[in-house]
Amino acid sequence: MQKIVLKAGKEKSLKNRHPWIFSGAIQKAPKASGTYTVEDHKNQFLGLAYYNPASSLAARVVSFKSSEAWDRETLKQRLLSALERRKPILSAEQTAARIIASEADLMPGLIVDLYGPALVFQILTAGIEAIRDTLIELFEEVFSPTYIVERSDEAIRTKEGLTERKEMIKGELPAEGIEICENGMKMLVDVWNGHKTGFYLDQRTNRQIIRRYSEGRRVLNCFSYTGGFSLAALMGGASEVISVDESRPALDLSHKNILLNNLPAERHKTVQADVFKYLRELRDAGEKFDLIVMDPPKFVSDRKHIDRACRGYKDLNLIAMQLLNENGILATFSCSGLISRDLFQKVIFGAGVDAQCEIQVIEHLSQSGDHPVLLTFPESLYLKGFVCRKITTL
Repeated sequence: MQKIVLKAGKEKSLKNRHPWIFSGAIQKAPKASGTYTVEDHKNQFLGLAYYNPASSLAARVVSFKSSEAWDRETLKQRLLSALERRKPILSAEQTAARIIASEADLMPGLIVDLYGPALVFQILTAGIEAIRDTLIELFEEVFSPTYIVERSDEAIRTKEGLTERKEMIKGELPAEGIEICENGMKMLVDVWNGHKTGFYLDQRTNRQIIRRYSEGRRVLNCFSYTGGFSLAALMGGASEVISVDESRPALDLSHKNILLNNLPAERHKTVQADVFKYLRELRDAGEKFDLIVMDPPKFVSDRKHIDRACRGYKDLNLIAMQLLNENGILATFSCSGLISRDLFQKVIFGAGVDAQCEIQVIEHLSQSGDHPVLLTFPESLYLKGFVCRKITTL
């Protein structure tokens, strides 16, 4: 029987149930891709993994149980178990959630999001690509969605030797988008053209937090996308919200979401601009805000660029602090997995020093509960944030 054998001393991470195996840790492996038993150099069982010789991240463990097969029944049970774990989240007031979060739900390389009647999935690894047809059958069997959309159009697939793919599997999407409900807020999601699978479900809890801080405040939402934070702020009673993003379609959808909730359109302004440049223009014009949300895209995917990313985060947050009124609130985030919470806090500290103001951290933020963190896979923690208060200017 063909198997993957690790070099001596390379088994520790697997014994701690971390699912990744890099090519440099492998002593012997089959020539062809496929699912194989993984053993240490003493022939002791470590796990069952999908092997892809075309990738430097050569194998991903799909089970640490010697008695478990990677077959249709196991896949079905993984989907059912993940759905059961999301039941406390899903309700009439909460109709969208991430159901499968890749390694964190023991299905490396698979993302499955539910947006009301629509199921949207991403395949990011060759191991999941090999079982695509079975998964599509199971999506129908387990979820019975009206629409099934594949959004495997991520460049990261090239590292697995895969091409990008976007496909409508079932149904015909409504032109206006899919309507979802999040904590009582109605929103339209473009699951075909939007970022990732259409919306940032990982910020659900944080949108509720922003809602609490918004009453009577003038709000600036940077990198606003389709306006989730903007909508939350207006629902929370903000006096004015400015949404800033480079994408006009995203800004237009954000305004539609405001109208969908019967909120006064005159309290919401959209600005299509480069955020870095626009922040400087606001500062030069002497503008001030009571609440600023800073939720930029991923700044770094390679360790050699961490310093550059930190400079970008510092620049954004420094100007944001200068734009805040005293006792103003800054909610700032990093979704870059390579930026640790500790490093991000140091960046915010540096921004406060250079902005010559005293900053309090009053809340620590992370990803929503449908994006769980698997303790044996720390890489599943990627979103970190702080709610900061500017208490004085020096």
